[in-house]
Amino acid sequence: MPKPRERIVSTAMILFHQQGYNNTGINQVIEEAKVSKASFYQHFRSKDELCIEFLNKRYNYWASELEEFISEAKTVQEKILKSFDFLIDMNKREDFRGCSFLNILSEIPADKEEIHKVIRYHKNKLRECFTEDLQNDVISAHIYLLFESSILTSQLYRSNELIEKSKMIVQEILND
Repeated sequence: MPKPRERIVSTAMILFHQQGYNNTGINQVIEEAKVSKASFYQHFRSKDELCIEFLNKRYNYWASELEEFISEAKTVQEKILKSFDFLIDMNKREDFRGCSFLNILSEIPADKEEIHKVIRYHKNKLRECFTEDLQNDVISAHIYLLFESSILTSQLYRSNELIEKSKMIVQEILND
C-alpha cells in the first residue's frame, strides 16, 4: 500500500480535478485516502497547501501528456496545430472537465494569493512555450489566447467545435 502522503495526493488529484476545490473537503480526502487526520496534517498544513501540490502535479502530468502528444511534429506549425488536437484528446479522455487551473481559479477568492501565484506560474510556463516556439510576441499571445479560450469554451459547450475553428484560425495566422 502506498505511503500516506502518496495516498493523500493521489486522492486529491482525483477529487480536485473531478469535483473542484470548494466541493472537496479535507474530511473526504482523509476518508478516501484512508489516513488519519493527524497523518493528513503531518503532511499538509492546510487544504490550500494540498491544492498547491495538486496544481504542481497536475501541470507536470498535463505538460508531459502534451509533450508526448506533439512529439512527432516535424515543424513548429505542426506542433502548434497538434497542441489543439491534444485538447480534443483530453476532452475525450476527461469528459470535457476543462482546465483544473481555471476551474480552481473560478472557485477561490483573491486572498488565496499562494494558489493564484501557482496558477499564474504554470499558465506563464505554457504561454512561454508558445512564445519560444513562434518567436513573435503578438502572434504567440494570440495563439495562446485561442488555446486557453478553446479549453474554456469546449468545457462550457461540451463540444470540440470551437477548438476545431481555433485550429483553422491558427493555421491562417501561421500561413501569413
